[in-house]
Amino acid sequence: QVQLVESGGGLVQAGGSLSLSCAASGHTFSVYGMGWFRQAPGKEREFVAFINWSGSSTYYADSVKGRFTISRDNAKNAVYLQMNSLKPEDTAVYYCAAGFGIKNDYRLSYQYQFWGQGTQVTVSS
Repeated sequence: QVQLVESGGGLVQAGGSLSLSCAASGHTFSVYGMGWFRQAPGKEREFVAFINWSGSSTYYADSVKGRFTISRDNAKNAVYLQMNSLKPEDTAVYYCAAGFGIKNDYRLSYQYQFWGQGTQVTVSS
């Protein structure tokens, strides 16, 4: 089992920045690929970013590419999402997720075994 707790959400004006953190506990964190997903009201949960177990590979949704950066610190059992140039359409609950053995299908939420409770990000126009 892996327990995930997100933090860092809040209210920010368009064009601003926020940094999300996800703290992991339980099973060995470093073996898991980590993803960030988000869900806006009335919409399905969507992929945002992924980082592999070592941090050597990262992938982003087209909607956030160039604005968001995912990173991880295996010594601290944590994964981060730096969000810059935020837009109102980035408003959502953001979730971190851990998946073992993820390779090319990192966009698919069912590939992840463990999820956090989510943190709200609201971007005002």
